[in-house]
Amino acid sequence: MRVGVVGAGTMGAGIAEVFARTEGFEVTLTDADLDLAEAGVARIAASQDRLVAKGKIGADAAEATTARVRAGELDDLAGADLVIEAVVEAMAAKRPIVERLDELCGPGTILATNTSSLSVTELGAGLTHPVVGMHFFNPAPVMKLVEVVAGAATPTQVVTRVTELATQLGKTPVQVNEAAGFVVNRILVPLVNEGVEVLAAGTASAEDIDTAMKLGANHPMGPLELGDLIGLDVVLAIMEVLQAETGDPKYRPHPLLRTYVRAGWLGRKTGRGFHSYA
Repeated sequence: MRVGVVGAGTMGAGIAEVFARTEGFEVTLTDADLDLAEAGVARIAASQDRLVAKGKIGADAAEATTARVRAGELDDLAGADLVIEAVVEAMAAKRPIVERLDELCGPGTILATNTSSLSVTELGAGLTHPVVGMHFFNPAPVMKLVEVVAGAATPTQVVTRVTELATQLGKTPVQVNEAAGFVVNRILVPLVNEGVEVLAAGTASAEDIDTAMKLGANHPMGPLELGDLIGLDVVLAIMEVLQAETGDPKYRPHPLLRTYVRAGWLGRKTGRGFHSYA
């Protein structure tokens, strides 16, 4: 099966790696230019080397994974069976790509989006191909869940096929009808935002807030370190979608979250968020 992934950043490269690890998939990873796509492929190769060094996979498995993924350009995806869009979490960035894929790809291609909160219905409105959500979680090679999201015009058979593919990848799919934030982020991201509120109020330090939630609520990560892992820019974008879609003031992003994003303190990927990762 030929798979295309658009966006070679953290999520896109991770999704490409997930498919490339599984026999039967040939993956083309693309981005705005070929250099970015090649950098994504290099990260996948480096990931395999680390797994070999840790004894988690053998050298043969690592070599097979890297052999199944290559860098390419958007036009190379014309004959793909499945294309997953995984660019920045903004409708203005995603919609033009999906429109171009709709023109490029044959009638049998499944168009999927890795959006974590945006409307699948809006992304696919007026296109020849139906669009389905295939939402992986960070880090995609590790996290087991995939939210399979049906927009208003997504046929049942497309949802079923993507659910089957997620299972084939060793993931656990859950089928979701479109709603702001879907399931996980509708519940989880406001928790992160509430952690920011507790910090801003001076109730406790970031370290103590996270420790309290890990030991008091048995969470594997505290809300602030979770926000740092997700990326505070992504957390802010999801909160803005939740507020805009529902009109409910409980989803208002905390001003301190906005301040951190404006400062470029986005969490682990920048070396600083609510904790330091220098």
